[in-house]
Amino acid sequence: MISLSEFFGDNSPLSKLLPGFQPRAGQAWMAEAVAETIENLDKLVVEAGTGTGKTFAYLLPALLSGRKTIISTGTKALQDQLYHRDLPLIGQAIGRPVSTALLKGRANYLCLHRLDQVTEPADALAGDVRAIREWRHRTESGDRAELATIAEDSAVWPLVTSTAENCLGQKCPDYSRCHVVKARRAAQEADLVVVNHHLLLADLAMKEEGFVEFLPGAEAIILDEAHQIPDLAVQFFGVALGTRELERLVDEVCAETIAFQQPELQRRIDKVATAVRALRAAAPRKEGRYQLSEVIAAVSETLDALRLALGDLHQAIGEFREASAELEQLHLQLTGAIERLALLANDETWDGLRWLEVNPRSLRLNLTPLDVSATLRGMIESAHQAWVFTSATLAVGEDFSHFLSRMGLSETSGLTFPSPYAIEQNGLVYLPPGLPQPSDPGHTDAVLESVTPLLEMTTGGMFCLFTSHRALNAARKWFRKNKKCLLGRELLIQGDSPRDDLLRRFREIGNAVLLGTGSFWEGVDVRGQALTIVAIDKLPFGSPGDPLMMARLEYIRREGGNGFTAHQLPQAVLALKQGVGRLLRDQADYGVIVLCDPRITTKSYGKTFLKSLEPMPSTAALADVAGFLAAHERRRGVA
Repeated sequence: MISLSEFFGDNSPLSKLLPGFQPRAGQAWMAEAVAETIENLDKLVVEAGTGTGKTFAYLLPALLSGRKTIISTGTKALQDQLYHRDLPLIGQAIGRPVSTALLKGRANYLCLHRLDQVTEPADALAGDVRAIREWRHRTESGDRAELATIAEDSAVWPLVTSTAENCLGQKCPDYSRCHVVKARRAAQEADLVVVNHHLLLADLAMKEEGFVEFLPGAEAIILDEAHQIPDLAVQFFGVALGTRELERLVDEVCAETIAFQQPELQRRIDKVATAVRALRAAAPRKEGRYQLSEVIAAVSETLDALRLALGDLHQAIGEFREASAELEQLHLQLTGAIERLALLANDETWDGLRWLEVNPRSLRLNLTPLDVSATLRGMIESAHQAWVFTSATLAVGEDFSHFLSRMGLSETSGLTFPSPYAIEQNGLVYLPPGLPQPSDPGHTDAVLESVTPLLEMTTGGMFCLFTSHRALNAARKWFRKNKKCLLGRELLIQGDSPRDDLLRRFREIGNAVLLGTGSFWEGVDVRGQALTIVAIDKLPFGSPGDPLMMARLEYIRREGGNGFTAHQLPQAVLALKQGVGRLLRDQADYGVIVLCDPRITTKSYGKTFLKSLEPMPSTAALADVAGFLAAHERRRGVA
C-alpha cells in the first residue's frame, strides 16, 4: 500500500514526472483527510489555497481506495484536463493502469440519427456539416471537443446533437451505435468517472431519463470547484421555458408532419408560432430580468393564448404520434412544455420566485426555488456514500457556515489548507486613496486613472477585472481616449475574441493589459511575469435585482435572518477571493492587487474583505507599491 505522506514527500514519484515538483505539507494532509473520508463513507469540506495541489491530493486516495468514485469539476475544460492530463500522470506515478471514464452531457456527443436528418443545411452551415460527416467515421467517442475546427457556439451543433427532450432512447434506429450510450456504459464499468457539475446535477435532479443512472453505483463523490454548486442547484431545481425552445419545437413538429398535408394540423402549428411571437412582443423591450409580478399584466393574455395553442397542437399530434418515434417524442415534449407553462404562470402552484429574462431575440420564463439546501441534503444523504467538497474559496476566514448552510450540510467538518506560497512576501494589496463611491458615474474613469500609473512600475502585464459589462464598456471608451496610458502595451478586451484565445495572447505577449468581467474572475491561470497586477473595480456584491439573489434574500427574510450578513456579504467575500486568486499562481509569482472600492476603508464590513486576503499586507501609499514591485523585479533580474 502506498503511503500518502511518502508519495507527496521528498522522494515522490511525481518529482520525475512533474518539472519543479516540491513537497507540500498541506497536500499530504489533505490526501490523508480525503482517504479517511472515503474509507469511512463520511463527508468532508476542504478549502485548499492556490498551490496546495488539491487535484492530486484527492485523486490519489480516490484511486487507492478501491471504491467506485465520481469526480465532478466546474467546467468541461477542467474535466478534460483532469481526464487527459492529471489522471494519466497519477496512474503513471503509482505504476499501474487505472480504469477511468470521461462522461459529459448528451449535447457534447454527436447524434448519428440527427446528423442523418440534416439533408439540406443552410449555406452558412454547409461547411460545418461536411466536416462533421467526415469526422463521424474517424471518431470513437463522438465527443465534439475533438473537432476543434468548428466553433463551440456554431449553429450546427444543436442540429447534430440531442437533448434529453428530443432523444428517442431505445427506439432510435442508431441506439446500438449511440455515443452517449457507449459513454454511459463505459462509466458504469470504470472505477473512476470524471463528470462536470451540470451533468451531476442533471442526473441528481432526474432530468435525464431513458438511460441507466450511474450515480447510485458510486461509493465516493468528489466535487472540485464546489463553491459553484449552490447557485447551479438553484437553477437545476427550478423550472424554465423559453421562446427559443418553443420555436425549435414548432420547427421540428412542422418538419415531422409536413408529409401528412393536414391543413388543420398546420393551422394549429401556425397558431403556436403566432402565440410565441405575440408573447415576445408583449414583453418589456429593454433587456434584463423582471419579476413576473411586475409584468404579468402586460403578458397574461399572451400567456393564456400560448397555453391554449400548445394544448390544441398537443391534442392534434396525439392523433399521429404512433406514426413514428420522433412524433411520439415531440408529443412528450409538448406535454412537458404545457406542464411547465402551467407552473410558471400560476403563482399559487409552487413557492418560488417567478421572473422573466428578456434577451435581444428571445425571452425565458423562470421559476426559482427560494432554497435548495433541503433538496441537496436529501440527495447527499439518500445513499451511503462518501462526499468530498473542495475549492479555493469555501470559507470566510475559517468559517464554513455560509457554504454548509446552502448545501444543507449542518454537521460536516471543514478543513482549511492555506496556499504554501510566500503570499506575505510576494503579494501586496493597494487601496488607492481618494476614489469616488462605486455609484458615482465617474468611478470607472477614476479607477483607471489610479491604476494605469502602476504600469510604469512593472514590466509585467495587468488584469482589470470589472463587476459589470457597463463598467467594462466604460473602460474600453476610456482607453480609446487615453491610449498613451498603455505605454505602448497591447490592450485585450473580453468579447473581442474567445476567452481562451485572449488568454493565450495575453500569456504570449507578456506585458499586455486585459479588461474582463465575470468569466475572468475564476478558472484563469496565468503564471509568471505576464501577470503582475490585478485591479478590481468594485467589491463584487451581487445585484439585489438578480433573481437568484432575490430568491435567497426572500428565504432568509422568511427565516428571520439578515440577508446582508447571512448571504450578500459572504458571497461577495468569496467572489473577491476568486478574483484575487488570479494573481499568484506559482511559487515564484509576485504582484499587486488593486482594490478600487473606497468602502473597503469607509464601511465596517471592509475589514472582513481585507481579513479574507490575509496574510497579504495592504497599503494606501503608492510609494509602497513602487518599492514592492522594484524590489521583486530586481530580484527576478538577479535570478
